[in-house]
This record gives sequence, structure tokens and C-alpha cells, in this order.
Amino acid sequence: MSSIDMERRGAVAIVTLDNPAARNALDLEMRRALLETFRGLAEQDDVRAVLLTGAGDAFCAGADVGKMGGRDLAGARQRMKTMHAMILAVHGLDKPVVAAVRGPAVGIGFSLAMACDVVVASSQSNFSQIFTKVGLAPDGGAIWFLARQMGFSQARELVFGARKLGGDEAHALGLVNRLVEDEKVFDEALTLATQYAEGPGLAIALAKQLFAASVSPSLAQFLEAELLVGPQLSQTADHAEGRAAFGEKRKPRFTGR
Repeated sequence: MSSIDMERRGAVAIVTLDNPAARNALDLEMRRALLETFRGLAEQDDVRAVLLTGAGDAFCAGADVGKMGGRDLAGARQRMKTMHAMILAVHGLDKPVVAAVRGPAVGIGFSLAMACDVVVASSQSNFSQIFTKVGLAPDGGAIWFLARQMGFSQARELVFGARKLGGDEAHALGLVNRLVEDEKVFDEALTLATQYAEGPGLAIALAKQLFAASVSPSLAQFLEAELLVGPQLSQTADHAEGRAAFGEKRKPRFTGR
């Protein structure tokens, strides 16, 4: 059974990250499945909006840190290319995409939420880029999204300190569009997706293109730069120490190497 579920509500496609036992952490198989799902949705004319959510009490708890070690540089680059293709497929879909975020949106899960057009969340949701805790820099276009949505100064503070944002603060910083009670997150997101699905699809698609054209570098160009950074950091002593500390539940002892 696929760990990405898709159902229809009229003209709205509901895509669910469906691995609740791991709080919907995205492994390589799930990334590929999500990529193929969004590529398929791009070809379905009767789908006019998409709702992206997570099963259970989490949106996406990031990646499985325990599976991040033991990779050579070429393998790390290939895995990042798959992740980049997934993010571009979500962000570049010519239909509105609404994220329904309950619980954690961590690391690549945070990036995935920001790749959507509109984010609905609750005060109980939380958002974090924890990469520096394991000796890495954010990936999945996180810095590109954060710098544009909350400003460079706020984004640097968030990334450097790996600070967790609650739903209220994320809303105040412009990372969340609608803040509702936890049990109403999905329904509010579905209401918005249905509203967009009833709108002028071509006008919305072209408006999305104009938004994309209004920033430089483009997301695709930024991801090329990210590809030079992430795989190299995956080979460092600091990343190995960060992984070990994470597994041993202790503070890492970084050396800058």
C-alpha cells in the first residue's frame, strides 16, 4: 500500500502523507510517490485544486535522521535531486494547493508546507528547521521560502538557532495564512480549496506564474545552489556528531569540521 493517499472531493484532490506511525516522516519512497502524485495531478483537467495534509496528529515530522548516514556524495546528490523535483512539482503545480497542517511540520515537512500556496494551521501546530542541530543547512528550498515570506533577518534567526515556532507565531510571521481551532484545520482547508476550485482556473494558473516570475532567483535556480551545499555537509564530521547526539539524546559537540 502506498504511503501517499489520494482521494477526490468533487474538483478537489486530497493528498495525504500516510505514515502516521512515523508522524509522516518523508523517506525516499514517499518523496518519489508524492512527486509522481503531483505530476499526475498536473495532467488531470478535472482536478482544479489540491489539499495536502498528513494522516493522524502530524503534518510531516521531517526525514528519518537515523537513515541519513552512510551515504556517499553521489548518492546524497541523487536523493536531494529527487527531493527538489518533489518540491518543484508541488510549488509549480498550475492549480492552487492548500496545506492543512496539524501538529509538527519539521525540516522538509516545513518546506513542503511552504511550497503550497496557502497554509491553514492551528495554535497546536509547530514549525521548525532543525538542520543545524545535526550539522546541516536547511534543504527543500527552505531558505528561499523563509527569506521571502518572513524576511532575511527573521529567517536567519530561525535557521541559525533551529528554533521551533508555534502556530500563533508562524501566523504572525506570515508563514500561516489561516489560524483555526485544531479540529477545524482540515475543514477550513477544504473550504478554501473548494472555493479556489470553483474559480477561474486559467486566471489562477497564470497568476501563480506571475508570482513565480516576480522573484529572483527562481526556486529552481536556488535549488541548484542548494545542491552544492547539502550533499557536502552530509559528509562532515559535524553531521556525524549531530546524528550521534540526536540518537543518544544529548547535546552535540560540534567542531566546525
